[in-house]
Amino acid sequence: MSKEEFDERRCWLQPQQRVKVAAFFGELVGTAMLVFVGCMGCITTPLFTNTTLQSGLNFGLALMIAIQCYGSVSGAHLNPAITLAALIYGVLSPLMAVAYFVAQVAGALIGFGLLVAVMPGNAIKGPDQPAGVCVTVLSSDVSVLQGVFIEFLITCCLIMVACSVWDPRNAKFKDSLPLRFGLTLGSLILAAGSFTGASMNPTRSLGPAVWNDSWEHHWIYWVGPLAAGAITSLIYRYAFKGEEVHELRMSKAKIRIVDNIIMS
Repeated sequence: MSKEEFDERRCWLQPQQRVKVAAFFGELVGTAMLVFVGCMGCITTPLFTNTTLQSGLNFGLALMIAIQCYGSVSGAHLNPAITLAALIYGVLSPLMAVAYFVAQVAGALIGFGLLVAVMPGNAIKGPDQPAGVCVTVLSSDVSVLQGVFIEFLITCCLIMVACSVWDPRNAKFKDSLPLRFGLTLGSLILAAGSFTGASMNPTRSLGPAVWNDSWEHHWIYWVGPLAAGAITSLIYRYAFKGEEVHELRMSKAKIRIVDNIIMS
């Protein structure tokens, strides 16, 4: 078989179709990676001690890894709230938004399922974490309304960062994007993790909830982040978004002046 025939058989999808399929699986695997690594860092038992600082930094670094791996493949949304914001902002089509959502849900379930498979049972659910590891729950001192607003406000911060990344004026400033997003997520978890678990991501909460069958106040982690995604992206799009900047470069071609040509 010639190289041309091999390439023709291998590339049975059109280039645009291959990009979309790759984006779907990038979101699936990236979300699975985020949930698996992030939730593994939240395990707390008498043998495996943990702190809010450790969990927050771990989730931020897990996001950094996922964005570095799949940012060029799908944009590494890994979060329905960010996908909704991208749809409203105008950088993602409705069809791809649905595909991203399906991939993120599947990825979260797979990622936490892998964690359940490789960790001992008492690390997933035990006296230290009765609801289950990585399940986002409200603090006993936080009301339901307060929990919704906390999730809404911290997700607004996250979405604002995403919108600024999509802003055409920042097109040249994306070299350290994984690190910036990771530090943003870590900072928000350190700020609000003790109150609501600082999910900011419906599928990140869905995976642990399904596997641990723990649904108390679960709706908060959908309503707060999704509302923040919609409202913040609308505000940024119509109040802050800049115009695309076209850089003009001077030609290096030499201009010769011909004296014997008379311009009339």
